[in-house]
Amino acid sequence: MEVNDGYSEGYVRANRELWNNSASDYVDAGYEGWLDNSPKWGVFQIPETEVGLLKEFQGGDVLELGCGTAYVSAWLARRNGNPIGIDNSPAQLATAASFQKEFKLEFPLIFGNAESLPFNDESFDFAISEYGASIWCDPYRWIPEAARVLRPGGRLVAFGNSVLLVLCQDWETQEEFETEEKLLQSQFGMFQFEDLADNSVEFHISHGEQIQLFRSCGFEVEDLIEIKPPVGTEETKYPFVDLEWASKWPAEEAWIVRKK
Repeated sequence: MEVNDGYSEGYVRANRELWNNSASDYVDAGYEGWLDNSPKWGVFQIPETEVGLLKEFQGGDVLELGCGTAYVSAWLARRNGNPIGIDNSPAQLATAASFQKEFKLEFPLIFGNAESLPFNDESFDFAISEYGASIWCDPYRWIPEAARVLRPGGRLVAFGNSVLLVLCQDWETQEEFETEEKLLQSQFGMFQFEDLADNSVEFHISHGEQIQLFRSCGFEVEDLIEIKPPVGTEETKYPFVDLEWASKWPAEEAWIVRKK
């Protein structure tokens, strides 16, 4: 495991502490991801056949931004990809390294920050983040970095919480961190959201600002997929949203953009 700490903003350290402390809670889910070669996305584990995040993936040099236990990188390695995973949590990377040994599938794992990537310009054909940099890093830092390291024509996939879900959560009191059926946040000015329970920080911006940011970085938006769990989806184990809510409004969304 290589080391590149990047710079350490306060939220970078806080998020690192969160994921170091909670890494053991994600070992089983990570193992299932490595074991199953059929990608399933998000908190509701929706099959790739229903979502289509990898439909344009044809192999090549891959970067997973905020890889965690690196099961997404493992999927891509089995699809003729040459992945590198970067993550802010040494504990999560240690789990990923243990899975590499068990499954006999090795690729570089780098301790670092997606906002300050240790790679040359135009080094990758494909970049992806599922609940990694897509919500835990400042989009005005990590997206320009993703654009820098992608080759012309390369794609970026960013998967995470939907804007609507974030707007329906009470980030002020957080007495019960659930998603309600009413708007609780202002969309104008949405950006940095702190979890008062553990001091971790998420980043979410509106669709309009997201599109402007992608364009300013030289990306063309190919798709915005607002996720609806298909019939037969099981209830999520995550307390912040339930299946009933997610069947009415998108709890998760995925951007697919291509570098011009």
